[in-house]
Amino acid sequence: MRRAPLPLPQGVSSRQVRTEAGLDVHLLEAGPRDRPLLLLLHGFPELAFSWRRVMPALAEAGYWVVAPDQRGYGRTTGWDGRFDGDLSAFALPCLVRDALALVRALGRDHVDCLVGHDFGSFVAAWAALIRPDVFHRAVLMSAPFGGPPAIAIAEDPVHAALAELPRPRKHYQWYYSTREAEADMLNAPQGLHAFLRAYFHMKSADWRGNTVHPLSGWTAAELARMPEYYIMDAGADMPASVAPAMPSEAGIATCDWLPEVALAVYAAEFARTGLQGALNWYRCGTDRRFARDLSVYSGRRVEVPVCFVAGAADWGVRQRPGALERMETELCAAYHGSFLVPGAGHWVQQEQPQAVIGRILEFIA
Repeated sequence: MRRAPLPLPQGVSSRQVRTEAGLDVHLLEAGPRDRPLLLLLHGFPELAFSWRRVMPALAEAGYWVVAPDQRGYGRTTGWDGRFDGDLSAFALPCLVRDALALVRALGRDHVDCLVGHDFGSFVAAWAALIRPDVFHRAVLMSAPFGGPPAIAIAEDPVHAALAELPRPRKHYQWYYSTREAEADMLNAPQGLHAFLRAYFHMKSADWRGNTVHPLSGWTAAELARMPEYYIMDAGADMPASVAPAMPSEAGIATCDWLPEVALAVYAAEFARTGLQGALNWYRCGTDRRFARDLSVYSGRRVEVPVCFVAGAADWGVRQRPGALERMETELCAAYHGSFLVPGAGHWVQQEQPQAVIGRILEFIA
């Protein structure tokens, strides 16, 4: 089926690429194909489209810039988006395999710099850890790499403790892992478009509730200090959690980093594909079976150069207490700094693209 053209900036084009991982990958690209390769991996609930504001300048600086819709997202096909499908296809090693297969399909044997945002940051970190021969450096954005899990994986008591708080709460990743989560969001009472508007707004620097500070530990009382889009009320779904933060019509009209025409792309794509493929990433993250698979890398560091970029108003930096500090001091052999961008929340490459462009180019140089 022919899809409507995406509203892309000048110099950015789209195409489909068939890969050995069984995917027909939809990607955006900018710059000549004989230049050093930058591969950009999006997070949730985003698409390759979320890189549109940084791609032209990176290409102008002398790079071939490629951003795919990852498995479970957008116009990439060949994945099973059912709740009861093969969940293992969405585990981190398989997502790294997808990136490797795309590099081969592009006719390259390495990526000069891999950039990952949100959940894409974890894919980038694991790709750099597992295949440093292919991914020569990495920019991790908005989600610090916590390292491989320990060999012994114990039951986490924090979820029962959250439910027992005077105001009972639950962690959003475990909510995203439920069968009900997709229908809750696709059939939000306010409509999918309005739900996504509130979700993007509440996690941005535009929402004044994002006053970020370190948490002292992975305890229910500390986690409950985060906003409701991370630590939800026990009886609420995500549309209800973000609805109170819905911006005014004037606020929507002046949101230059996510105008209505851009938000409509996300709403249309997720309405067409559903959200379950994307949510399956979270299910792999909360299922201890997949942590056991990753534990074979326990004790390994990322050996290639790494830097971290995030918005100063992004709770994603602090949602795992101590993760940022461990990444800075223990988990990366060649760490090149953490950079928190003023005026940006979680969607840093959309909210403050010039700052992100500058940091990426400085790091590569």
